[in-house]
Amino acid sequence: MIEVFKTNITQKQKANSIAEELLQKIPGAKINFDLTDCDNILRIDCGADIIQMVTEHLHNRGFQCEVLE
Repeated sequence: MIEVFKTNITQKQKANSIAEELLQKIPGAKINFDLTDCDNILRIDCGADIIQMVTEHLHNRGFQCEVLE
């Protein structure tokens, strides 16, 4: 299942850092950011229900994050 999130992350360095943190929490997931999109998209492909964990993790790190449906 692919989950797509809207974020306010605009810097590649921050996106890479968040992706690394999320990979530790969701081993084997495919994670990427599209910072050229107006919504600064975060995509995560994995087999688990991760929406709440991802949004809480980003909020705890001071970023906005909401799932796009």
